[in-house]
Amino acid sequence: MKFAPLMHALENHTAFDTIEAGHLATVRHFVSENSDAFWQRTTASGHLTGSAFVVNPTHTHTLLLHHAKLNRWVQPGGHLDDSDASPAAGALREAVEETGINGLVLASGALFDVDVHVIPRRTKGTIDEPAHLHHDARFLIIADGKGVKISTESLDFRWVALDALAGGNHESGLVRMAKKVLFRPA
Repeated sequence: MKFAPLMHALENHTAFDTIEAGHLATVRHFVSENSDAFWQRTTASGHLTGSAFVVNPTHTHTLLLHHAKLNRWVQPGGHLDDSDASPAAGALREAVEETGINGLVLASGALFDVDVHVIPRRTKGTIDEPAHLHHDARFLIIADGKGVKISTESLDFRWVALDALAGGNHESGLVRMAKKVLFRPA
């Protein structure tokens, strides 16, 4: 994973609101302090992840997954691999793995959103994973909406209208991304 292109993308990203501006500053600092391991799960304080805000071709709905471990509705995404050429490539790979949709396309290679959130402590067998931060680089991805086949990481999926998501009582990052799609200049 290359440090310089990521820092360039972070430095050139314009935050949508003050909440995202705070996340962006946190992610910039985290990546610069962990330039050789910012995506690796072994970085104790957290790591960079890649997410996909998947929308249908007419930009009216987004695909949300009911995450089994977190027990909440989220966009596809997850951990970056050493083999991912970039966070965008990792987000696209994760989206294909988690949705089963082969026709996913990056809307652009540009960073779409930035978020920082806590992943709670988890114990599974002899593994004790402490709570940590996901510094999430999010990308806009277009899907035809056909052939969704969720992975075992999710319990269910649904296509949610962006206007309902933007105006509802949902997680702030999802609301922000819905508003970005709905209200961005033509």
